[in-house]
Amino acid sequence: MTRQEIPVGVLFSSVGPYAEIGREAREGARAAIDEINASGDFGFRFTCVEADPQGEADRYAVLAERLMREEGCRHIIGCQTSWSRKEVLPVLERHQGVLWYTAPYEGFESHDRVLYTGACPNQNVVPLFQYAVPAFGNRAYLLGSNYIWGWEVNRIARELLGADGGCVLGERYIPIGDEQVAHLIEEIREKRPDFILNNLIGTSSYAFLRAYRALGREDPFFLPSRCPVISCNLTEAELPVLGAAAEGVISTSTYFETLDTADNRAFLARMRLLRGADAQISAMFTGPYLAAWLLARAIAETGKADPQGIIARLPDRPRPTPLGPVVIDRQTQHAHLTPHIGVVEGAASVRDRARFRLVGTRPAPLAPDPYLVDYDPHAGFARAPSGAASLDRETGPQLRLVT
Repeated sequence: MTRQEIPVGVLFSSVGPYAEIGREAREGARAAIDEINASGDFGFRFTCVEADPQGEADRYAVLAERLMREEGCRHIIGCQTSWSRKEVLPVLERHQGVLWYTAPYEGFESHDRVLYTGACPNQNVVPLFQYAVPAFGNRAYLLGSNYIWGWEVNRIARELLGADGGCVLGERYIPIGDEQVAHLIEEIREKRPDFILNNLIGTSSYAFLRAYRALGREDPFFLPSRCPVISCNLTEAELPVLGAAAEGVISTSTYFETLDTADNRAFLARMRLLRGADAQISAMFTGPYLAAWLLARAIAETGKADPQGIIARLPDRPRPTPLGPVVIDRQTQHAHLTPHIGVVEGAASVRDRARFRLVGTRPAPLAPDPYLVDYDPHAGFARAPSGAASLDRETGPQLRLVT
């Protein structure tokens, strides 16, 4: 029997300043669509319809319009940056389509035409600070690419630090793709913070991390053990291009390939057959991968790809995926996700492959709180008597140390 063909838009940038994560996201969506079509479990097939904005923000809306109006896509998996997501919202409203937004982001949005499967603030920056502040101190230097992601994550960071009695020693922004970072390094050298929150993206982030690595060689104060760089968005996809500059960076993510679960081991075995034994899998890959599987499960349940029906039926109940069940919250249309904290190790080795060693994780998925209405910043950050980070608090994510 001939199966129905359902076009699915895939909208990621494979060239431009954040091409590394864009290519990884595109490959994740492709891998899932191929698996879904080959599984025989569904009475339909997905047709992957790709569009590449090449990292240019104003092209996302143009290409989303083409995907929906000319290619018949009711669902788009894509948009790497919050800037690009904001650009396509009017297109989604006009055509009554759905964007599956899979990247970690700054929150403070809940659009009726978007399903958010990436981490929001209580699943990224809050657990990151719950780890970093007790471990290193509450005097921070904040960096960001000059758009809403950098602005908003740094605003949240400033509020978290202020409520803890901490302070921001500097807050600086540069355009996406700008690699002129010498002035940032000099100010950090002068201010000597406890840690740096890096919300730069793509090539800007790579230039900064390389320069900061050089600073640490000149002055031991800036070694990762004393004054680390922390991040809400560094993933395995970028470790090869960073090389030794990634060593010691602390990142939060809802997926690391070092997660030791039966689901992840089976997933990695399949993906390495597909991508090669040396391929690194990151949250930028698994986000679109899981979104495609969630879409397939929802269409199978409703019997059609109608976006309104999908939005009405998808939330609240766990939906099986190859990486375990996923729940979408009905009120916010965000996913329940498990935050993890990892530190990059092996990046400076010529023999070992760089990886994230888990140093903190939560035992169960965390309900999304994109507006941070349920988080009490005035509770402060718990300090362990030994000086190590204590992450078990009644407010916010409950994390445990992993050794």
